[in-house]
Amino acid sequence: MSETISVNLGTRSYDIEVGPGLIPRAAEFIKPRARGSIAIVTDEHVATVHLPVLLEGLRAEGLTAASLVVPAGEASKSFAGLEQLCEGLLDLELDRSSLVIALGGGVVGDLAGFAAGILKRGLAVVQMPTTLLAQVDSSVGGKTGINTRHGKNLIGLFHQPRLVIADISSLSTLPQRQMRAGYAEIVKYGALGDAAFFTWLEEHGPAALSGDQAALSHAVAHSCRMKAAIVARDERESGERALLNLGHTFGHALEAACGFSDQLLHGEAVAIGMVLAFRLSVRLGLAPKSDAERLCRHLTAIGLPTELSALGPQRLDGQAFIQLMSHDKKVHAGALTFVLARSIGDAFTTQSVPTAELLAVLSAD
Repeated sequence: MSETISVNLGTRSYDIEVGPGLIPRAAEFIKPRARGSIAIVTDEHVATVHLPVLLEGLRAEGLTAASLVVPAGEASKSFAGLEQLCEGLLDLELDRSSLVIALGGGVVGDLAGFAAGILKRGLAVVQMPTTLLAQVDSSVGGKTGINTRHGKNLIGLFHQPRLVIADISSLSTLPQRQMRAGYAEIVKYGALGDAAFFTWLEEHGPAALSGDQAALSHAVAHSCRMKAAIVARDERESGERALLNLGHTFGHALEAACGFSDQLLHGEAVAIGMVLAFRLSVRLGLAPKSDAERLCRHLTAIGLPTELSALGPQRLDGQAFIQLMSHDKKVHAGALTFVLARSIGDAFTTQSVPTAELLAVLSAD
């Protein structure tokens, strides 16, 4: 059984299906939305595990699909990777009635979603995330994009999917490090807007990461419900949706310092970023120190990094760190936008952060 969560965006509304065993059944959900040819975009790792199952299920429903396999990893989210994918999709002679399926993690979802958004001025896309991070974050909400030497996701567009299928069973093939990285985004939802959910995670998070299907399904579904509600209220991130960036302004700078490499995964960077955001909130007198310590304690217990020392030799001084942060998409009129907190479950955005206080937090770690 799966749980259906709706993202209410008027005529562009869509459903998120969350549950185990959904990839073999995906055609049941896709067929009503398929009006023409189908192209599946995946990466070389996912192609060996999940692509044959998806293709078999589609054939059983009388649907045929071509597939394009891109190299795994952040390097594919580039101008070169986007060009290669677009040319490959055009070689398939797709038309405006065609459907693109993004089968994979956040890289595949961002890249395929972007290509679908710009190809022939917009093709329908179905997101089928196979990593925990993508299931609870990047597959929902329509953000797509690629990286440049200036920073992460600086080139992209909003292109909402027609459907999201999050198969919990697909997570069983992930290394524990990838699972922990995805879990950081789940913690983010509790930290920014649901203290009760954060408390639930403290008790049940370890079980979810150990493969408990009920706990994992609840964590993913609850995260998707929270994001769906926020996206429905603020699709283009003009206000409330910015709260979803808790930890990301710091985190993207950390990733840039590591060259967007596997030295520091996105979720690991977000974990450190959330701790820094809470410590900054404490320093500014906005949040109790006990909440920052509680957040740090839970992330540490899960096995996520919480200190800047995780960067190793790439550790930056405070000014260099701020320079990297200045390339963030959330800079407005030259001022950085921070997501800070009054407590666990109560986050807000501000541009009123004195540089001296920011430097003090960065140098204290």
